[in-house]
Amino acid sequence: MSELTTATVSSGKTVFVATDEPRIGSKGPFYVVYASEDAENRWGYKCSNCGSFDTAMDTMGRIECNGCGNVRKPEEWDAAHE
Repeated sequence: MSELTTATVSSGKTVFVATDEPRIGSKGPFYVVYASEDAENRWGYKCSNCGSFDTAMDTMGRIECNGCGNVRKPEEWDAAHE
């Protein structure tokens, strides 16, 4: 079971941050965020560099923080995309 801390996003929704599930970023890790305490439904990511929940993930698994530009490289890489 993940180690979860609660947080409230700008919409007022309570989400659950898995502090033991980091994803390495260029400026600091991203933490997996779940919509429910049972950690079954992933909601998104939290940037540890600036604390923002405003992150985006593309189809190749690249995560980017829209607040500070923290980036996680793609999980899958295809040389055709260079």
